[in-house]
Amino acid sequence: MSRPIHFEIHVDQPERAIAFYSGLFGWQFNKWEGPMPYWLIITGPDSERGINGGLLSRQCGTPAEMSPMNAFVCTVDTADLDASLAKATSLGAVIAVPKMPIPGVGWLAYAKDPEGNIFGMMQPDPAAKGAGQCP
Repeated sequence: MSRPIHFEIHVDQPERAIAFYSGLFGWQFNKWEGPMPYWLIITGPDSERGINGGLLSRQCGTPAEMSPMNAFVCTVDTADLDASLAKATSLGAVIAVPKMPIPGVGWLAYAKDPEGNIFGMMQPDPAAKGAGQCP
């Protein structure tokens, strides 16, 4: 079975996106010394569950905001979804899908970052109950 091992966030303004994700999740960004502008994203210590990724400027042909597809959606683990949603909106995000239960798993919500990318946040909670619904 194949599992995600990396993700990429395509943006119009790398500095704005770096400020947003650093502020929201505490991610670290390191500029790659390769032939194109690219930042490696460290999302946490290797001893913890999760993956690292990359950030790059949108290239010609990359679908823009409001296209059927404009980015790969990743879901990020959070200990307090309500606090993370409040912090995300304070940093310029817009709630795309409000908090909803995923029964037996946890609480999930989707937001749109200032670059127009959708991302998920999940608070684990095996006691979560209710019907998860998109608006």
